[in-house]
Amino acid sequence: MSHFYVFFPGLLVFQIGEQPNGLTALRQHPVLGHVPDLDGVADELKGLLHSGIGFLFAPRLHGAMKYAIGPRREIGIRTIFNMLGPLTNPAGATAQLIGVYDPKLTEMFAGVLRNLGTKRAFIVHGADGLDEATVTATTRVSELREGIVSTYNIDPVEFFGQRDTAADLLGGDAETNARIALAVLGGEPGPQRRIVVLNAALAIVAGGKADTLRAGIAVAEDCIDGGAARKKLQALVERSHS
Repeated sequence: MSHFYVFFPGLLVFQIGEQPNGLTALRQHPVLGHVPDLDGVADELKGLLHSGIGFLFAPRLHGAMKYAIGPRREIGIRTIFNMLGPLTNPAGATAQLIGVYDPKLTEMFAGVLRNLGTKRAFIVHGADGLDEATVTATTRVSELREGIVSTYNIDPVEFFGQRDTAADLLGGDAETNARIALAVLGGEPGPQRRIVVLNAALAIVAGGKADTLRAGIAVAEDCIDGGAARKKLQALVERSHS
């Protein structure tokens, strides 16, 4: 759900991939109700340009990687394709936030993105095992900026004054996840808000709309509390039913 908070500063935001877990909630919940066109790439691209946010279905968009989707699912374990997918982004994004499943991959990914011409990027891995910035432990970050890669850890205590637990972040079925999403969009405080805001802040900084992570967090929080994030979801829903 971080996408909705990143849009507000004026960035064009998209996710390219297979169906993410959150997509099930978006599709099935009567209030969320977004039905992305997994077949019509052209329609999704038009919607992306119109509203600034969208989901692009990898098997339809990746000219070559789409052939790896079937075998990858059949293998059932992590392979090189788990790494190639994010690095072969066909959109040519110059600013990216990428989560990886192994801390040893953060610097490698940042170096590859530098060679591919990416201007600014954050590659993250949570010490709790999450492939995103986490609020239950430290997060390893490899930052690409002006051709230089620097690696460091960020601690949620520094930004939120506390660490949450894994249990605090647990979702559930589509209905449960939709309720959590709406609660966050509605400004409800708590662990889910903190982890969304932290990841959104990294993307906001990568996109050049904030100079520091703390400033990015403030921007993301303003998007929630001012209602901009909820309006973006509503626009996405309306577009998908038009």
